[in-house]
Amino acid sequence: MEDKAKKLYEDAVEKLKEANKELCRPEEDVVAQLVCNHAQCAILNYLRGFLMENGIESSPNDSIENLYEECKIINPHFSEVNLSGFKCNAHKDESRFCNDSSRFSRCFDIADSLDTFLRREKVIAQ
Repeated sequence: MEDKAKKLYEDAVEKLKEANKELCRPEEDVVAQLVCNHAQCAILNYLRGFLMENGIESSPNDSIENLYEECKIINPHFSEVNLSGFKCNAHKDESRFCNDSSRFSRCFDIADSLDTFLRREKVIAQ
C-alpha cells in the first residue's frame, strides 16, 4: 500500500506543477479547464494517497469532501487546510470545471495548500 500511496503523491505533485505551469501563461492564454482539472486531480491524489498510506482504500466515487473528512479523522490537523470555496463537483460533467478565474485559482490554492500541509507534516518529502 505504501508504494501506491507514494505513486498517488507523485502524481499529485505532477498535476500541481502542470496547473501552476498553466497559470504562469499570459492571462488571456490560460485554459481554465486545464488549471481546474489538474488541481482537482492533485487534490484527489493527495487525499487518496494519505488515506492509502493509513490503510484506507477509497472508492473512485468518493467526493473530495468525503475524502477530506476521512483524512481529518486520521489527522485532525487536516482542518488547517480550508476547502471552503471549492464548488467543483468532480462527478457531474457540467460542473466539473471552473470557468471563472476566481474559482479555478481557488482550486489551485487548495491543491497548493494540501501540498504545503503534507510537506509540513512530513507526509511527503520536501
